[in-house]
Amino acid sequence: MASKRDELLDAAEDRIRLGGYHAVSFRDLADDLGIKSASVHYYFRHKEGLVLAVVERYAARFFDALARESEAATLPIEHMTAFCRIYRQTLECSEKACLCGVLGAEGQGLPRDLMQAVAQFFTANIDWVAKALGRSMPPRARQRRASKIVAALQGGMMLASTMGNIGILDDVIAEILNDLRQPG
Repeated sequence: MASKRDELLDAAEDRIRLGGYHAVSFRDLADDLGIKSASVHYYFRHKEGLVLAVVERYAARFFDALARESEAATLPIEHMTAFCRIYRQTLECSEKACLCGVLGAEGQGLPRDLMQAVAQFFTANIDWVAKALGRSMPPRARQRRASKIVAALQGGMMLASTMGNIGILDDVIAEILNDLRQPG
């Protein structure tokens, strides 16, 4: 059975993934869970702290799933297939865009600590991909390619979610993996 804190985080994540940071209010979360607004404040003093906890939990779950999915991978293409699969599973299970993608789109309207947490999620994605690509190219080229891959997946996820067509993300994933299979 989920704790009340976990229920709050779940409800906040749903609201953020649908409408962004400004779609979350303690009053709405209390209504969602059938509790008093003061009960939300018991767990989180401020909205920023609540959303930061949501981001940290989301990132931890993402990278835990990625570690499990890529555990047996040895080749760069196997690592990248696992990475793409996690993006697809995230969308398929929720039919919503990436939490950090939604928050990142709000960018400058977020509190500084929250924006840093979102940036850390993307940096960790890029670093993971760069490492997974192997040493077949110079480090700076790997980082650029990793950034392009993460950007393509985020964009594909956003379009697929908005248009209600997971095939859009599937096409992006197919292009990424096909490009990686090409020599040179």
